[in-house]
Amino acid sequence: MQLNRIVSFHKALADPTRIRILAILAKGPQHGQYLAEHLGLTPPTITYHMARLRNAGLVKTRREKNTIYFYLEELTLQRDAQATVNVIFQSVKNTLSGEEWGSEILDTKQEKEREAVLRNFFTPDGILKQIPVQRKKKRFVLEKMLEGFVVGRKYSEKEINEHIKTFHPDYATIRREFIINHYMYRDNGIYEMNPPELWGSGD
Repeated sequence: MQLNRIVSFHKALADPTRIRILAILAKGPQHGQYLAEHLGLTPPTITYHMARLRNAGLVKTRREKNTIYFYLEELTLQRDAQATVNVIFQSVKNTLSGEEWGSEILDTKQEKEREAVLRNFFTPDGILKQIPVQRKKKRFVLEKMLEGFVVGRKYSEKEINEHIKTFHPDYATIRREFIINHYMYRDNGIYEMNPPELWGSGD
C-alpha cells in the first residue's frame, strides 16, 4: 500500500464524528436520517462525513426502494489499519538493516497521479462519472472499485453486480473489465479475486 494512501486512511478517521459513525455501522447498516438523529447532526453534515468515509473505502451504500443504507467495509478498515502497522515496522527493519525504503513506499508521484484521476472521475460521494478510455486511468478507477473484495473469497455474479452498481450503473461492462484486466477470474458463474501480482498481466 502506498504511504499516501495510508495517510488518506488516517485523515478519514481524524474526526470523532466519523469514528462514531463507523462504530454505529459496525453494529449493522443504517440510513442517513438515523445517523443524523442518533448523533444530533443535520443531514448535510452526515452527507459530508459519509463522502469522506466512502472516498477512503470505509463505507459502501445500497439503495432499498427510496432509502440509501450505509454499510461498514470492515475488511477495508482492518486491511488499512494493518497496513499502517506493517509500514511502521518495515521502516524500523529497513533502518536497522541499512536498507532504503522500497519503491512502493517512495513512489509518491504515481500516488498523486492516482489521486488526481480518482478526483476527476468520481463524484465527492464516490459515484463514477464515466469509465476512462486511457488504460492507466482506467486501471486506477477499476482498482478503486475493487476495494472491499477479498482474495480467496468466492462471489456470485449478483454480488459483483450489486457492488459495481454502488459506483456506476453499467455493471456488465465493468465486470468484464475486471476479467479482461486479470483482477478477477470466473468459473461457472463464480468470481474470485486474483492476487495483486497478476493484475494487469495481460498488458
